[in-house]
Amino acid sequence: MTDPVIEVVVVDDHPVFRLGLVGLLDSLDGIRVTGQAADRAGLERVITVSPHVILMDLHLDTPSGESESGIELTRWLQHTRPEIAVLVITMSDDDTSVAAAMRAGARGYLLKAAAPDEVERAIRAVANGEMILGAQVAARAMAQVIGGRAAVRVPFPELTDREREVLDLVARGFDNATISQRLVLSPKTVRNHIANVLAKLSLKDRAAAIIAAREAGLGG
Repeated sequence: MTDPVIEVVVVDDHPVFRLGLVGLLDSLDGIRVTGQAADRAGLERVITVSPHVILMDLHLDTPSGESESGIELTRWLQHTRPEIAVLVITMSDDDTSVAAAMRAGARGYLLKAAAPDEVERAIRAVANGEMILGAQVAARAMAQVIGGRAAVRVPFPELTDREREVLDLVARGFDNATISQRLVLSPKTVRNHIANVLAKLSLKDRAAAIIAAREAGLGG
């Protein structure tokens, strides 16, 4: 009796990488790509029938040019389609991203430099209900354990570094124009970052964001 086919959806905003990954997966026995997407809207269109695994990049650019968080998409999937296993595959190897992705509900974390056989093993593992870290990510985690280094708590790990930077300046009492000048960003980009922060942290307004940020140690 043959094992059931593992159905996979690939989410990545870089078409060359996405198409290359789709080609690799379609060449593997027992794995079939049932859809691909570059953002949330595309993902919603291709998961009308649940795949077993979604390969998720962490940083996605939308058609409007704004950045979309794969961590937020993972959290959304965890709440709406918990039967789907999310396997992150990204360029980000920092500990904050790994921790945030796993807290959001991802069952695995790979770097895009992973070898094809490592990708295959990870897909089969998360489809089987296991949790897995890529070799490089696991090596970093083990080094911290062996070295006995205490983990540094990063406030609001669901935020990007830039969003956290903007929130810190908001907590210091700076207005959008000043934040724009300090970070060399357009006023629209600053407004977008603040809107993303409010949405991700479920805060109703700027005043609530200031309070939450200062309680978390930002704005000092």
